Amino acid sequence: MTAPHRDLYHAVIDQGLDTWLARLPEQIARGLDRRRYGDLPAWEKAVAKLPSLPAERRVYLDADQVAVDLTMSDSQRRQCENLLKTLMPWRKGPFRLAGIHIDSEWRSDWKWQRVTPHLARLEGRRILDVGGGNGYHAWRMAGAGAAFVLVIDPSPRFFWQFQAVRHFVGNADGHRTHFLPVGIEDVPERLAFFDTVFSMGVLYHRPSPLEHLLQLKEALRPGGELVLETLVVTGNATTVLLPGSRYAAMPNVYFLPSSAALCQWLERCGFENVRVVDEAVTTTEEQRATEWMTFQSLADFLDPEDSTRTREGYPAPRRAVVIATRPR
Repeated sequence: MTAPHRDLYHAVIDQGLDTWLARLPEQIARGLDRRRYGDLPAWEKAVAKLPSLPAERRVYLDADQVAVDLTMSDSQRRQCENLLKTLMPWRKGPFRLAGIHIDSEWRSDWKWQRVTPHLARLEGRRILDVGGGNGYHAWRMAGAGAAFVLVIDPSPRFFWQFQAVRHFVGNADGHRTHFLPVGIEDVPERLAFFDTVFSMGVLYHRPSPLEHLLQLKEALRPGGELVLETLVVTGNATTVLLPGSRYAAMPNVYFLPSSAALCQWLERCGFENVRVVDEAVTTTEEQRATEWMTFQSLADFLDPEDSTRTREGYPAPRRAVVIATRPR
């Protein structure tokens, strides 16, 4: 058993998640199946080749960047930068690792700044981050004092990006932050365990959005808090956009409700104290191509003559954050 898997097993045991423990071997094997992901061996090798680092380091998980300061030679830094670029594209960040600035596609720190003022205190809480990408927000949750953070995301690239960051962070988080390469459908039913569940940038990718909301609810303990961030459109409680084959060049976007409709969905699923805490148009400063994500980004997906529309003619991306509670 490799170190990251060993740490995850120990954490699951410590948390008393016996119903999940027996499923982990199959879930990990499926999520990191080399037959399904041709580039996976290269990502794994890149992380394995990261040089040993000095024990003395300063780790900042509560700053705008997830940052690690440590002493490293110029040749080691160049080696690390080349290996980290093997894992591109980096979608979420930014990270600053031993002087290497990973300028990710998304300014995920901006989203975190919008969300955190409205959250229950994260200190001591057990958190599930659904579709958490490479774990940027999970490290911020750990920095806010969470007792246990589990990222689930089916992307093996994100898994190895997370392990690369773990290499630099070391045990500064007390090994409270973990990654399992699965989706929400692999979370045991009626788990009722987590104090807080985050689902950010996932709902619009689900062909059955109410099913997703119910899955999130089942993962929460009674009285637990859901933090939901998703694409929305302007309108009233009956407004829902069903895009065609693509929305902003994305092929797997299904339902974009108004914030009012989204709140109604949550209430229909049995959530309480449902409220919109933030809503804003996504800008090309927040999502853009960089040296660490060199493919097309938001600016390429908008109408070149009208930035308020996507190139398919739909309203430009607008995101809302909704917080709700599972009843006790």
